[in-house]
Amino acid sequence: MHELVILAAEAAHGAEGGEHHAEAMAFGFLTPGMVVALAMLVVLLIMWRAGVPGMVTGMLDSRIAEIRKQLDEARQLRAEAEALRKDYADKIANAEAEAEAMVSHARDEAQAILDRVESDAAALIARRRQIAEDKIAAAERTAVAELRAKAANAASEAAQSLIAKNHSASADKALVDQAIGSI
Repeated sequence: MHELVILAAEAAHGAEGGEHHAEAMAFGFLTPGMVVALAMLVVLLIMWRAGVPGMVTGMLDSRIAEIRKQLDEARQLRAEAEALRKDYADKIANAEAEAEAMVSHARDEAQAILDRVESDAAALIARRRQIAEDKIAAAERTAVAELRAKAANAASEAAQSLIAKNHSASADKALVDQAIGSI
């Protein structure tokens, strides 16, 4: 370690001064790059022996399985959402069709009511006209009957007054005798 510190100081000092020194070697043949490579190889062997690659692949496999599970859930949720969207679109289309049918039915009923009201009004007008004509005819008959009764009364009064003027008790006796004789 002490050698490394000396080497680092000399390298820093040598880079400033422009001097070139020979590279330090451990055990006479290991350069610093070789030491680092050997240390890395030892670390990798220890990791391999401890099963680190298996643990890493196991963690990656579990993470992949979890991501697949999430993707499957997302696909399922998307399919459910699509089904719900389709259901609601169908319901909206059915509701629009039902609303149109209801409006059409209401128009038909309104037209039927108008037709019925018009026919009822025409029938009512005809009945009222007939009642008025019947009342007029009855009033005419009553007026004619009253006129006849007044005419009959006037004729009987005129006849009474004529008879009273033209007939006397002797003429009445002659008429009574003549009626008895004819019997």
